[in-house]
Amino acid sequence: MTDDLRPRRSVLYMPAANERALEKAKSIPADAIIFDLEDAVAPDAKPDARGKAVAAVQSGEYGNRELTIRCNGLDTEWGADDIAAAGAASPSAVVIPKVDSLAAVDAVSTQLDAAGASSEVRIWPMIETPTAIFNAREIAAHPRVAVLIMGTNDLAKELRSPIVAGRHPLVPHLATSLLAAREAGKVILDGVYNDVKDADGFAVECRQGQEMGFDGKTLIHPSQVDPCNEIWAPSADEVDYAGRVIAAFDEAVAAGKGVVTVDGRMIENLHVDNARRVLAVAASIADL
Repeated sequence: MTDDLRPRRSVLYMPAANERALEKAKSIPADAIIFDLEDAVAPDAKPDARGKAVAAVQSGEYGNRELTIRCNGLDTEWGADDIAAAGAASPSAVVIPKVDSLAAVDAVSTQLDAAGASSEVRIWPMIETPTAIFNAREIAAHPRVAVLIMGTNDLAKELRSPIVAGRHPLVPHLATSLLAAREAGKVILDGVYNDVKDADGFAVECRQGQEMGFDGKTLIHPSQVDPCNEIWAPSADEVDYAGRVIAAFDEAVAAGKGVVTVDGRMIENLHVDNARRVLAVAASIADL
């Protein structure tokens, strides 16, 4: 499975200081877990949380979920120790908040190497400042970056814009980051939805993110996982249509026909490419 086809529909933050949450995460059907050492952990609990996150990554008790660790920023007293411990634990990635530049990614990569981390330990930068938006192309292009994460709460704070339904103040910046990720061939995750009791609003925002082109969404509560997984998975109808598009195109090519239609719609190479991706994504999800 190529990295861009690995399912990351639902990526759940779990506070690494909370043993009950770590235990619960073993049974939550999220595609990926972010063991959080930053916002979800009080300053005096951070060293203990670091050890718990490392133990969770190394436990082998989380099935096929992709496991990552969100470190504190390099400009904090905990950041360097977080990256060193995470690098030695070999999670799939380290999640780094408020990455503003290529130099910041290089600094994290250098620290991972110093910690003896495998080259397979990737970096997931959080894009959550105006400077990061302007530098998103070079951040995304770094060879160790696998995934960009939108930090929509912090970005809205920096912009002095409200969090509103439809997110119109943020849409241009979400789109810019998407362009950067796609240009670099990288995965990009939408930001969190804050009101865990508003299931309808959450579903609407998931659908918006899916239609924009995000590969999945970061989540703050287990109740958000199932609807997120459903929205970002190809439906049975989409899988059926994709199969028929490929079959019709292959049949037309074999017969030397120049025009192909399925359900009255003209089919071109780009539609076939889209159909093949739908089937590949569905197969990757089934493999979980």
